[in-house]
Amino acid sequence: MEDDYTKGTGSGGGVGLCSGLFSLLSLTVNLLAIVILSRGKCGLSTCTTRYLVAMATADLLVINTEVILWRIIYNYFPGSFLRVTPVCSTIVVLCRAAADCSVWFTVTFSFDRFVAICCQKLKTKYCTNKTATVVLATTCILLCLRNIPMYFVYEPRSIINNLPWGCYIKPSYFTEPGWVGFDWFDKVLTPLSPFALILLLNALTVRHILVASRVRKGLRGQSKGENHSDPEMESRRKSVILLFTISGSFILLWLINVIEFLYYNIAGRDPGYYNNSEYIFQQVGFMLLNLSCCTNTFIYGATQSKFREQVKSAVKYPVTSIIQLINNLNN
Repeated sequence: MEDDYTKGTGSGGGVGLCSGLFSLLSLTVNLLAIVILSRGKCGLSTCTTRYLVAMATADLLVINTEVILWRIIYNYFPGSFLRVTPVCSTIVVLCRAAADCSVWFTVTFSFDRFVAICCQKLKTKYCTNKTATVVLATTCILLCLRNIPMYFVYEPRSIINNLPWGCYIKPSYFTEPGWVGFDWFDKVLTPLSPFALILLLNALTVRHILVASRVRKGLRGQSKGENHSDPEMESRRKSVILLFTISGSFILLWLINVIEFLYYNIAGRDPGYYNNSEYIFQQVGFMLLNLSCCTNTFIYGATQSKFREQVKSAVKYPVTSIIQLINNLNN
């Protein structure tokens, strides 16, 4: 069994290299998303903007911890102090907390959109900046606390000059009832519960929109073939497109990881002793999780016209500034 941890990563150098190629792109797009969304010029409510900024920030933290600290530095710089057992155990906790925040911020965003669309009476109280801040902060704190036990999952591979090196998963993690139960709780919390909650919230949202659409069409006479614009339904349509693309991307990119977890529990397989095909399947799942951290920005660009305009302005700004500076120098 190699240095590894059981959720969201693996020790595969090939996948680590592929993930490294994603890191620069993901860092760039997430930083760009954070800057643009924080300016509040994308036509989104301030509450929605807060959730989207939090999601982009969590994705950025995943790339910094999982890809840069763990895969690139840990796997490709063997003499680094990051291989000291207490340090790499801490990195594991940070990686897992960042991944959990990325997932559960998607759930909180889905719930916020559900309330905004389906619960008009609750909307005025819940869909506010203050509530969003409290929800995001509470979620982050609880997820960080619940990952602390992972620090104690690892033991050193070797002792060099009285210093423990390497993060070797204790064999008891896969056999002791306490750790097996914790592993199940871990996967139920992320991503099985988010899967179920997102699907449920989206189904309820669609049902509400379909019912409301029929009622509004009847009231506005569209059922008789008349064509009237409906700003309210158009606003809901854009909100639903954003919601469904983000949640759908999450489900697709986490699906292999969920299947792999169910497989090693149902088949009774120890992930440390997978054959080649099982190992490749596991590592593809890990790679897709890393990829999920740079998809939301492209989703914003594909679904939000004002976000695309802000991106174009951000790209043009350095060029126009340089041209203006050159003109000023020449004059």
